[in-house]
Amino acid sequence: MIHSCVSRTVRMGVAVGSVLAMAAPAAHALDFDGYFRAGPGATSKNASRACYNLGIDGGHYRLGNECDLYGEFGLAQSTTVDGVQYKAKVMFNQGSSGTDTGSSYTSMEQLYVEGKGFDIAPNTNFWVGKRFYGRNDIHILDTQFVDMSGVGAGADQMDVGIGKLGVAYFTSDSGKGLGDSAAGTSTAPAARFNADLADIQMNPGGTLRVTGTYTKGRYDNATSGKGTSGVGLGLQHVQALAALGGANTLWLQYANGSAGMNGNFGTANAPTGTKQARIVESITWQVGPLGGQAVALYGKHGQDDVNSLVAYKEVSVGGRVSYALSKNFKLVGEAGHMEKRPDGSPTQKLDKITFAPTLSTGPDFWNRPELRLYVTHAKWNDAANAGAGVDGLTGLADGKTSGNSYGAQVEVWF
Repeated sequence: MIHSCVSRTVRMGVAVGSVLAMAAPAAHALDFDGYFRAGPGATSKNASRACYNLGIDGGHYRLGNECDLYGEFGLAQSTTVDGVQYKAKVMFNQGSSGTDTGSSYTSMEQLYVEGKGFDIAPNTNFWVGKRFYGRNDIHILDTQFVDMSGVGAGADQMDVGIGKLGVAYFTSDSGKGLGDSAAGTSTAPAARFNADLADIQMNPGGTLRVTGTYTKGRYDNATSGKGTSGVGLGLQHVQALAALGGANTLWLQYANGSAGMNGNFGTANAPTGTKQARIVESITWQVGPLGGQAVALYGKHGQDDVNSLVAYKEVSVGGRVSYALSKNFKLVGEAGHMEKRPDGSPTQKLDKITFAPTLSTGPDFWNRPELRLYVTHAKWNDAANAGAGVDGLTGLADGKTSGNSYGAQVEVWF
């Protein structure tokens, strides 16, 4: 199974690269970018590797706490034709939920064309296709707090005086994540409109970004029920911190109905009275050999009677620190505290700490690739086990409320 999936992946990459190479003028080279993480790990004898999280926004402190193998690999061709600058991009991913000895998956992550310099609006960038769009994350959580990605069309980089405006329209026909359990013809299609106003100058070194979302589940049938509408609003303020060699980012986000707080789809049939909101604060720094990233999050999710989801609150506080002992050797540590507070049920709590001696191409926090050895210790309460289901928080069904993991990992982007 793995061999065939990998073979298909290789053939896909070669085919895509060949098509782009043949279509591109000889003077223009292909650009390659991507990301992957991989490595062996273990929890205990007779048990698969365990990872520790509560399934909440910002609840996965990832250092020494990733059980999968995952990679993204992109090819792009940029050129200019009669004054129009355009780029065509394809990206596929390859992943496995564990070490690469079982089933794996491959999918097309991006497939789009964008262009700028058209005579009707020479300073506007137009695009059509499937793409990552408007994303902004906190790396240590592996969470995109803004993510408007999807299949759609739009225009951005429009100068409106106070900032740059982007508008986009997306549809979802597969129903994945929107109520359908199988691929193919969907019984739960949905549509989404996004507006993104960025680069609003607020104060010295500080910029504001405002994102808006409108979603609509476009169905009403016996199989999937009735789709609902939803709206979302996000404010993102970024403050440069020159003295710390980093920045501080603050998000205030709200959504109701079928909209998600990250600017994407939520649940396409969630009642419009279902509301959710969160505040997220994140800081990054690099002062001499000391670098890091920290986060604090508080969120509220309303009750969704249609999908039998109870209301809950969530808390996440933690950070990762790296200290360079030499140009290529760092000591890296990460700690996080998480809580999920369902209405009418005990609070679920989880603490996780990791230590990772690391080889890297440079001394800074963001230098990659990193080759790590890690040891992770986690502790949680009985409520966290109960909330995770019959197999408990780790999925090992052993009833334990603490655990240790260890292993090696490489992480690289290019």
